[in-house]
Amino acid sequence: MPLSVNPSNEAIHKLRRQAECGLAGDFFNQQASDWDNNGLDVWLDAWMTSHTADIEANPYGFVGAFGRWAIGNPNWSCRDEGSEDDCDFNPCGNAILNGKRNETRQAYYVMESVNRLHTYFNGLNQAFSSASIVAALTKDSWATTFYKDKDVKSVTALREVLNAVTAVIGAGAAFAGLGGPVTGAVAGAGAALFAGATGAISPLLGQHQDNTFQKSADLGGLLGSIVLKGMKTYINANNLLMRGENFQNTGDIRTYLKGGLFLDFPGIDKVAVIDNINAKLIGHAINALWRTQKVFIIGGGACGDGQGIGEGPQDMALCRDGKAWYLYWWQEPGGLILNKHKYGWTQKPLGWDKLGKGDYAVVTIADVINSSLDSYSAARYAYSPETAVARAQGALQNGWGNPGAAGASWEGTFTIPVCDVGWAVTGDIPDKKYILQPTGKDYRPHWCGPICSGDVQQTRDWIRATNMANFQSPRFACPNEPPY
Repeated sequence: MPLSVNPSNEAIHKLRRQAECGLAGDFFNQQASDWDNNGLDVWLDAWMTSHTADIEANPYGFVGAFGRWAIGNPNWSCRDEGSEDDCDFNPCGNAILNGKRNETRQAYYVMESVNRLHTYFNGLNQAFSSASIVAALTKDSWATTFYKDKDVKSVTALREVLNAVTAVIGAGAAFAGLGGPVTGAVAGAGAALFAGATGAISPLLGQHQDNTFQKSADLGGLLGSIVLKGMKTYINANNLLMRGENFQNTGDIRTYLKGGLFLDFPGIDKVAVIDNINAKLIGHAINALWRTQKVFIIGGGACGDGQGIGEGPQDMALCRDGKAWYLYWWQEPGGLILNKHKYGWTQKPLGWDKLGKGDYAVVTIADVINSSLDSYSAARYAYSPETAVARAQGALQNGWGNPGAAGASWEGTFTIPVCDVGWAVTGDIPDKKYILQPTGKDYRPHWCGPICSGDVQQTRDWIRATNMANFQSPRFACPNEPPY
């Protein structure tokens, strides 16, 4: 007597999918690993090589030729030109797709990946085009909130912000919507997205000459305008890749599909993209304005202080890896002052109380210090826009970070000069109990030696980076002239 067979639920579902959709139904619920497990990189290379003439003849290039071959639709374009359905396809019941037999899986995987890559670019473009980004940047309050125009450096400040935008837009393209670690083949696609976007946006930023910068209040409007224009980068990237062309020397669509990154991509979290990119753009703008003033970070002793090198302001502190770091602004008095305040005093940077709330909720004091510490670790006081691009691309290629998902805490967003005075706890330096001070008119630090890591040259470099070269206030009352 034959044994009765009770088919599993999966077998039943498979039969049902085949009845409804044909062979293609067997390959639903795909995962990214299915791409490599089925040799899709090699298969797609071979397909594009053998169909070169078809790709060249189709007005939509690669995607049009593939659509005709896979599902019988030569008008499958996946272009970003306002249409909502030019990349849609229904694998169920398609006789051509199911008739591919041994190549049905590969055809389906490629079409799913292309469709989801198109969705990714659309999502980025929509997120960046959001009115909330323009609203966050376009304010008349920049100048009065974060900036004191004592030395008329607004032109420099604006130029630096624009340079930094290149890396921000690149980070937006490189997986701002994905989050989490970027590793393996995915890292290669991320690096390509980053390089392509930064390469495309740079010429656009270069069109803005210094004579367009009238005052620091122009910052928001100009930045918002350029960012919106820069978002056309994503439209252009989508359209070039769908045609099978090379985008900004990063490779064609195979570079971006490699490893199955988009095979099971669930879609972009547009709110997360907006928040992350807003944070970076706002952070870069605040950083540029603060860098024109005497704003600095100092610390390196134990959290909570009490080590004989002074006491820092706890509301401007970050405890990281057991060390305390403090954000300061050395405020200079206005007009002629003959009392003890003539040398100025340590204060909280302009606009500090706006961070973490309202229009600036996406940037915090912790972001400022964390980002600056990482910038200092990477390049000391020479963290340039070029450094930002190279470091972000390296993070994506080597899988040690995801700049698109880190918000304002990502290195290079803030580059406030850092001085490590932890060595002074056991080191010998005059008046070291005044190295750290609270903030307010009654407090003024004494820096009577090479306070930064005990090194004269590093202290000189830090003093210059903080706009305090030839500034006598921290030297006043020292028993001997400091060597820096």
